[in-house]
Amino acid sequence: MKRIFIFMAVSLLISITISTIMSVLGIGHYISQGGIQYGTLMAFCLLWGIGGSLIGLCLSKMLAKWTMGVQIVTLEGPHRNIVEKVHRLSRRAGLTEMPEVGIYQSPDVNAFATGRSRNSSLVAVSTGLLTRMDDAEVEGVLAHEVAHIANGDMVTMALVQGVVNAFVMFLSRIIAFAISQAMRSDDRDEPQSPWANMLITMALDVVIGFLAMPIIAWFSRYREFRADKGGADLAGREKMIAALESLQRAYPQLAEGKNEAEPNFRSMQISSKGSFMALFSTHPPLDVRIAALKKAM
Repeated sequence: MKRIFIFMAVSLLISITISTIMSVLGIGHYISQGGIQYGTLMAFCLLWGIGGSLIGLCLSKMLAKWTMGVQIVTLEGPHRNIVEKVHRLSRRAGLTEMPEVGIYQSPDVNAFATGRSRNSSLVAVSTGLLTRMDDAEVEGVLAHEVAHIANGDMVTMALVQGVVNAFVMFLSRIIAFAISQAMRSDDRDEPQSPWANMLITMALDVVIGFLAMPIIAWFSRYREFRADKGGADLAGREKMIAALESLQRAYPQLAEGKNEAEPNFRSMQISSKGSFMALFSTHPPLDVRIAALKKAM
């Protein structure tokens, strides 16, 4: 319930912010009597698509702490060893600002990196990961997450998601307008129903958005391979492979591609091997990732 409330509150905040900007810029209405104003529509879609993604990115670290109960740990606390590892790997990766390090309560073997930039980031690990992985495997996971930060993956994925969202919105509204025009009666003076156009647009947003998902998923899989390679460079290839093999042992049924990963199994996620569903997987199968690391040895 807490996560749902926070999600709704943040969505409302983003909507109010973007609506206010649109009102100030005067780009709220892109359909006139003469038809679609394409320049206004493009600005409308870019603002909602990219603007929404960037606002979400800026709030990502705070949201991770709130929704997942991430507790920040320091060099003075009982988890000093984890903090030292993250800082050492971060310096090796060339980061000038050390990421915050957090731990959250979960039986899942999981870790993730988030934040608005390389200089304002967070690396968080679950208690399940710390109890089920040995020291070398934990370091491999942390190196993978630090590599995500060093590669700027959070910003890049937010921009990719934003551009795709903007394209989906732009295309769906053009098609919806054409369909609405075709559905009108021969009496061209009859006003167009705003409700019909809205429902058609919403349906097209869903359909075209679904068709665009493989693009985002492909780019996400690509960045996972990059983060694996970066993690191997930072911590050593053996530790990176050991971390992935530990995940295989922890989730054998998922590693075999029988199911998609659990919703909370985020950053080191296992994906399905099914030819169709693989198009929508944000992470490559573990055995493929392990094979890629071993091939590079």
